[in-house]
Amino acid sequence: MSVLPLVFTSGWASGINAYAVVLLLGVFGATGLTDEVPEALQRPDVLIAAGVLFLCEAVADKIPYVDNVWDSVHTVIRPLAGAVVAALLAGQSGSLPELAAGAVGGSTALMSHFVKAGTRMAINTSPEPFSNIAVSTAEDLGVAGVVTFAIFHPVAAAVIAAVLLVGGLVTLAFLAHRIRRFLRRRAQRREEKRMAAAGRPPSG
Repeated sequence: MSVLPLVFTSGWASGINAYAVVLLLGVFGATGLTDEVPEALQRPDVLIAAGVLFLCEAVADKIPYVDNVWDSVHTVIRPLAGAVVAALLAGQSGSLPELAAGAVGGSTALMSHFVKAGTRMAINTSPEPFSNIAVSTAEDLGVAGVVTFAIFHPVAAAVIAAVLLVGGLVTLAFLAHRIRRFLRRRAQRREEKRMAAAGRPPSG
């Protein structure tokens, strides 16, 4: 069977939480639940690093505005991780060229990352912090559930990931107005701080 469904699903999940994907796949491979996972993801040092970074993300991702900074930093990391994981999966199975797999995994991770980051910007326009915690927890559980499902039912999991990705992009389009307002408010606050530091009153 082609590894493409697993590549697509891992790419989607990497755009949301790349460390969880590496950790889950590595554990599944190390415990013998699947032979689709390459040795590189099963190494103890890789699993330890992924576990530590996953815990860091689990905390940062639930704090308003800290999650925006974290997402900004991971604009490159998540797509890169999605491409690398996809290429490794393809190399392990031999059913898909590694370059093509990397392109699919990286581009899918980039799209799902934009959905995640954009949705968080919209959520942060609300002053209460509980929505961040709820959405972050749902994302973590969703990634864990879909990646686990993909190990046993890769095609069905890929369909679920595709539906979630398209739904996220549609939702992001509806939230675009709130995101633009959030960015304007953040730019205004930065300008006010700059003016205050310079000893001048803010304009307007």
